[in-house]
Amino acid sequence: MEFSRRDTLALGAGAVALTILPFQAVAAADDMIAAFTGGADVAEGGVTLTAPEIAENGNTVPVSVSSEGAEAILLLAAGNPTPDVATFKFGELAGSQSASTRIRLAGTQDVVAIAKMADGTFARASQTVKVTIGGCGG
Repeated sequence: MEFSRRDTLALGAGAVALTILPFQAVAAADDMIAAFTGGADVAEGGVTLTAPEIAENGNTVPVSVSSEGAEAILLLAAGNPTPDVATFKFGELAGSQSASTRIRLAGTQDVVAIAKMADGTFARASQTVKVTIGGCGG
């Protein structure tokens, strides 16, 4: 099989697109974190993030987050085309600062939770979830 110049250029453009797209998704997640925190420093720990290590199907991955004393928790799937999953807000009368949901994951990626604490500080937790069958077109 011989490749024409047009075929070679098309293959090269496809390879470049495949290497750049994951970086754009991570950059979008970083932008969302910066918008949520207002550029403040984020400390590791203080948030409990529970997700499976291996998800057989990326369509329904159970995730739960909790953080004692949190006003809000931002949940992101860093590798998804749209990384923003949910923002949970807790009022003064909330019985607990925890939430659980099921999310779609496009493939193996990090799930990130950022908590805004009542004192104005921010805490972070992340976990890598290995997906065997992608849920967002993967």
